[in-house]
Amino acid sequence: MAQAKKITLWALAIFVGYTIIHSPARAAELVQIGFEGISDAAKSIGEFMTQLIS
Repeated sequence: MAQAKKITLWALAIFVGYTIIHSPARAAELVQIGFEGISDAAKSIGEFMTQLIS
């Protein structure tokens, strides 16, 4: 099980590295989309908590 996890992590790291080298603009766009999604989720949770308190 540990060996499979290690192989999967290496494969993922190689894929990410290849993507960054092959198409850096697209990779940057995907990172930006990911951070925007996290930011929107955090804002939504904050608004939800605010509504619970009000």
